[in-house]
Amino acid sequence: MILYVPIVSALVSFLLTALLMSGRLGRVLQDIPNARSLHEQPVPRIGGIGIVAGLLCGWSLLPASPEWWLLLPCIGLFIVSLLDDLQSLSVSQRLFAHLVAAAVLLYGSGVLDTQGHWLALPLLLLIVWVTNLYNFMDGSDGLAGGMALFGFAFLGMGSLFAQAYGLAMLNFSISAAALGFLVFNFPPAKVFMGDAGSIPLGFLAAAMGLTGWQQGCWEPWFPLLVFSPFVVDASVTLIRRTLRGARITEAHREHYYQRAIQMGRGHRSVALVAYGLMTGCGITAMTALWQAWAWPVLLGWACIYGALMFFVDAAWKRSGRSRIA
Repeated sequence: MILYVPIVSALVSFLLTALLMSGRLGRVLQDIPNARSLHEQPVPRIGGIGIVAGLLCGWSLLPASPEWWLLLPCIGLFIVSLLDDLQSLSVSQRLFAHLVAAAVLLYGSGVLDTQGHWLALPLLLLIVWVTNLYNFMDGSDGLAGGMALFGFAFLGMGSLFAQAYGLAMLNFSISAAALGFLVFNFPPAKVFMGDAGSIPLGFLAAAMGLTGWQQGCWEPWFPLLVFSPFVVDASVTLIRRTLRGARITEAHREHYYQRAIQMGRGHRSVALVAYGLMTGCGITAMTALWQAWAWPVLLGWACIYGALMFFVDAAWKRSGRSRIA
C-alpha cells in the first residue's frame, strides 16, 4: 500500500490544481505582471494549494503519521502564505511566522539534543533562509516546481540508501505533488505556485535535510548539494545586493536565472538547463554518499558554479543591461 502514496500525492495535486485553475479562485488569485516580473500576462497563482493538498493526502496514507513538529509548521506556513497571496502581509508578519515555524521544528525534532544546543541560532537562521530562498527563486516557469521534483526525489533516494523508509516516503510524496503541479507550470506556465507553495516547500527542504542529518542518513553537505542550484543562486545574489547596500526585501530581477531570461534565453531553455544541473547535483551527491567522496565532489561543483556565474556575468555586461538594471 505504501507504494501508492506518491501516486496519490501526484494525482491530488494534479486534479486540484486543474480544478482551481478553471474555478473562481483561479480568476481572483492571479499574479499580475509588474516591472520586476518575467511574464507579460496575468497567471493564476493557486498551484501551492494543490501541492500542499497533494503531499498531505499522501502523508495521510503512511503507516506512521508525520511528527507534529513537521506537520503543524508546514500547515501554519501554508495558511500564512496563502493569506499573503490574498492580501499581502507585511515583511515583519511573514518573518515572524517563519521564525516560529523554524523554532517549532528545532524544538520538536530534538536535533539540538543530538547535534548540540550551540547550533540553535545558526540552525534557526538557516531554516528561515532556506524557507525564503525557495520563494526568491520562484520567478521562472518550471523552475521551483522542478527543484521540488528533483530535490525531494534525491532526498528520498538518500533516505532509502540509509534504510529510513518513512523519511523516504515523506520526500517522495513531496516530489510527486510537485510533479502534479509541474504539468501546468512547465513553460509556458498556466499556473504559478505562489507563496502558499514556495514557502512550505522551502521549509520542508530545510526540515527534511535536518531530519535526515539527525537520523544519520547523511551529513549536512548532502541536502545542500542536492538543492544547490537554488542555494547558490539565491545566496550569492543576496550577498552581492547586501554589499551594494540594496534592500534585500525588495523585489528585483538580479538572480542568475532571471538575467539569463532577460538576455533572451527563454523560460523553457533556462528550466531545462536547471533540470540538468539538478540531476547532476543529485547523482553526484548520491555517488558521494555511497563512496564517501564528499570533498572532491563539492570542490568540483564549486568550480562549475563559479564558471557558470562568471559566464552569465560576462554575458550580462556585454549585453549592456548592467548599465540600466
